[in-house]
Amino acid sequence: MPNQNYIYSFKYDIHNSELCKLESRQLFNREENNNWLFSSVEVDPSISPFIKSRLEIISSSEDYSVLLKNIENENIQCDGFKAEYLILNGDLTQYTERLEKLRDVGLRIEGDPDYVTPSVIYAIGYCENTWYFGVLLKHNSDWFKHKNKPCSFSSAINMDIAKTLVSIASKGDRSNRLLDACCGVGTVMLEACISGFQIEGCDINWKACKSTRENLAHYNYTAKVYRSDIQELDKPYDTAIVDLPYNLYSFSNDEITLNILESAAKLTSRVVIVSTSDIQPLIRKSGLTVSDGCSVGKKGKKFARTIWVCEKISAN
Repeated sequence: MPNQNYIYSFKYDIHNSELCKLESRQLFNREENNNWLFSSVEVDPSISPFIKSRLEIISSSEDYSVLLKNIENENIQCDGFKAEYLILNGDLTQYTERLEKLRDVGLRIEGDPDYVTPSVIYAIGYCENTWYFGVLLKHNSDWFKHKNKPCSFSSAINMDIAKTLVSIASKGDRSNRLLDACCGVGTVMLEACISGFQIEGCDINWKACKSTRENLAHYNYTAKVYRSDIQELDKPYDTAIVDLPYNLYSFSNDEITLNILESAAKLTSRVVIVSTSDIQPLIRKSGLTVSDGCSVGKKGKKFARTIWVCEKISAN
């Protein structure tokens, strides 16, 4: 049995495969495989668009009867619980047998169950010849409401990418201070706010700042938005997210891009960049180095975006 505390399950489509794997590397220091991952790193599934659940392992055994005995020995007393069967990679257990095993688990928990609004979900699952029992935390899909934000822009990044940028930038740590440079209509900021991250935004375009503030206010989120060039900021951040201008509806060139990157590097030692072209020479010139990244397409669009995870080059 892997010496880990959690089992994570994932779900994503083929367009987001590389994006999910990048996020997994940044959060867990290794990639998910076949839609699941063992890890000792604690991550809230709701900060990711791809993590669907986290099982906090209480007990495990290759022998099912031993697992049931272990559950009994936990002496769990809980009103309002629910028991679920977590189907993991390679588990061929049939539906009828899964129901029987859920009954086995439920009979070993003292308390009245609640199948509609449970206070806690206990789950059982089978993976690589081992049975697992633990507390299941599911992904909260409340962030889908951001699809109906009052202000939007046709070339803005989609919600999946925005949410992933926040999880990558923060590494799942809500104490990290984030900056959304070139915040646009605030797509990234919305995903940060709903997940409880500390974030501020800036944009040189007053209409963009106005749209971001309207979107934040619509959902009663509180976050500062500065109408300014990023080079005018002097506050330190743990990570900056830079979704560079695409030169489609707003003018951009190498000089502008370099100014943005150099300014971001002065505020933080870690920058997550989104671009539609190869900007590696400009990244190096700004004093940053690429540590990870991926390319991701956008459905219905002719251009792809590249995400660059960058660190400040050490003076030594």
